[in-house]
Amino acid sequence: MPLSFAKPGTSSLPIYLIAPEELEATLVRLDPAQAEWARAQGFNAGVGTLCLLPGPDGIAGALAGLGRSQERARQRFILGAVRAKLPKATYRLETELADDALDEQLLGWLFSGYVFDVYAQKNAPEAELLAPEGVDAARLETIALGEALTRDLINTPANDMGPAELEFAARALAKEHGAEIAVTTGTELLDGNFPMIHAVGRASPRDPRLVDMRWGKSGPKLTLVGKGVCFDTGGLNLKPGASMGLMKKDMGGAATVIGLAKMIMALDLPLQLRVLIPAVENAVDGSAFRPQDILTSRKGLTVEINNTDAEGRLVLADALALADETPPDLMISMATLTGAARVALGPDVPPFFATDMRDAAILSQASAKVADPLWQLPYWEPYETMIEPGIADLDNAPSGGMAGAITAALFLRRFVTETPRYMHFDIYGWCPSPLPARPKGGVGQGARAILAALPELLKL
Repeated sequence: MPLSFAKPGTSSLPIYLIAPEELEATLVRLDPAQAEWARAQGFNAGVGTLCLLPGPDGIAGALAGLGRSQERARQRFILGAVRAKLPKATYRLETELADDALDEQLLGWLFSGYVFDVYAQKNAPEAELLAPEGVDAARLETIALGEALTRDLINTPANDMGPAELEFAARALAKEHGAEIAVTTGTELLDGNFPMIHAVGRASPRDPRLVDMRWGKSGPKLTLVGKGVCFDTGGLNLKPGASMGLMKKDMGGAATVIGLAKMIMALDLPLQLRVLIPAVENAVDGSAFRPQDILTSRKGLTVEINNTDAEGRLVLADALALADETPPDLMISMATLTGAARVALGPDVPPFFATDMRDAAILSQASAKVADPLWQLPYWEPYETMIEPGIADLDNAPSGGMAGAITAALFLRRFVTETPRYMHFDIYGWCPSPLPARPKGGVGQGARAILAALPELLKL
C-alpha cells in the first residue's frame, strides 16, 4: 500500500542511499560489473538522483543520491523524491542513518505515496519498502495516515467541503477512535453564546457550527482549536479573484488539528484530548456582518469590525473562550490566518507564538528533529495598542498593514486568560509547487513537530 511499508519477510532489492563522499566506498561493495555500470552512467550521488543496478534477472537494486550537505540542507524527504522513479518491486535500505535522519527518509517514502484521486484518476507509486529493523513502522504509518487525512480535507473543493462535511469528517474520526462529539449548529450558536461564530457564518446557506470532540479519560489535558473557514470570500470586503483562488484551504487549521488528533488517538497517547472546530463559510448576502459593526464575543469583549476579511480570528475567539473556561494543561490553535505570516516567512515555515518560553524551546527542538519547520515570533506587548480601536475593546483588522501576524496572535491571546500555556500557529497549509513527498496542494504543517514535542510538553 502507498501509505504503509511492505509486509516483513517479503523478498526485496537493496537501495543504497548515499552522499557523494560515500560513493566510492559503496561502489567497492558492489559486484564489479554493477560498480562499472554506475560509473558509466555518471552517477554522482547528487540529491534525488537514481541509478538502477543490473542483475542476471533484471534490476538487482538501486543507488540513490543524498547529495552534499548543502544540498541536503535545502531538501527534505529525499527518499520520497526517488520512490516515483523506481520500478515496481519491494526494496530495503542498505544504508545506516541516524535515527532522526532515518525517520525523515522513511516518512518521505510514505508521504510520496499520497495521491488525491477523488476527481481524476492518478497512479500511486508501485515501489514498496521494507521498514528497517528497529524502526517503529506502525508509528510512522500512523503519522502518514494523519497527514493524508489533513491533505484530503484541504484538497477537497469547497462545494464538497463545507461546514457540514467538515463536521462529518470529525464525526467519522470520533467514531473510529471512540471519542465523544457534540455539535452546535445555526441559531443554536446564539443560544449557546457563540455570537461571533454565528455572525461570520450567518450569510451562508450552509449553517455555521462549532464541533467539540473529546477523547481520553486520564492524563494531562490538551485542547486543539482549528480554524474551519471552509471558504472565504472576504465577506462584504470582497476579495479580488486572485486572492480568492485558494480559499478552499482556509479550513487548513481545522484540517491540521483533525490530522493531529488522528495521530494522537491512533497512537493511544496517555492524555485527555479536546478538539474544537468553528466551521463556517464567510459568504455574502443581506445578512452578512458589516465593516464598522461591533460584535460582542463569548468572552464579553467587544470587537469592532474594520475588515470582514479578518474573520478567522473572530470564529477562533469564541472557540478559544469556550476552551479557556475549563483550562487545559496546554492549548494550541492552528489557523491559515494572515498573509503577513507568508510575507515574513514564506509558504514553508509557519510562525508560532507561545506564552511559555520553555514550551517554545521544546517545540523548536522537536521541529528540527522531525524536519517539520517552524519559527517563533513574539507576542510583542508594545503592539497591543494597535488592536485597541477605542470605540470597542478590540479591532479585528488594525490599519497600517504592519506586524499583521503578531497583532492577530495578540488578538487571539486576549481570549485565553485562564490557561497559562497557549501556543498559536499561523500556517499556510498549501504546497504551491511539487516538492519531494509533497505534491502541489494541501499539506500539514506543525502537526508532526507538536506530536514529537508532546511527551516533554505534557510529561507523558
